[in-house]
Amino acid sequence: QVQLVESGGGLVQAGGSLRLSCVASGNIFVIGPMGWYRQAPGKQRELVASITSGGSTDYADSVKGRFTISRDNAITKKTVYLQMNRLKPEDTAVYYCNAWVSNGYNGNDYWGQGTQVTVSS
Repeated sequence: QVQLVESGGGLVQAGGSLRLSCVASGNIFVIGPMGWYRQAPGKQRELVASITSGGSTDYADSVKGRFTISRDNAITKKTVYLQMNRLKPEDTAVYYCNAWVSNGYNGNDYWGQGTQVTVSS
C-alpha cells in the first residue's frame, strides 16, 4: 500500500505565500506523474499543477506565474512541493496531492487526505 501525506496548509493573508509538501511512502518501485489538485466548497476538484518524473510541469491558467511545483525523487525523499506566492482569496480550497505509483507489478493513482489553504482578504 502507498500513503501520501500533505503538510503546509494554513491561513494566510492575500499576497502572502505558503509551501505545501507531500511525502509518499509504502510499497513504491517508481513514482510517475505527481500533481496538486484543489477543491473549493461547492466546486469540483480541479488540477492546479502537475509534474512528470522527468520534471516537465503544467499549470492551471489561474495559477501560472504564482505557483511552482517541484519534486524530489531521491530514494529517501519521495516528495512533491507546491510553492504558492501572491495568494488570492480565490485560492482558498482543500489541496490534495496525487501520484501515480508502481510497485513493480502494477500502477495505481493515489491521493492524500488534503490540506486546507485559506486566504483572507
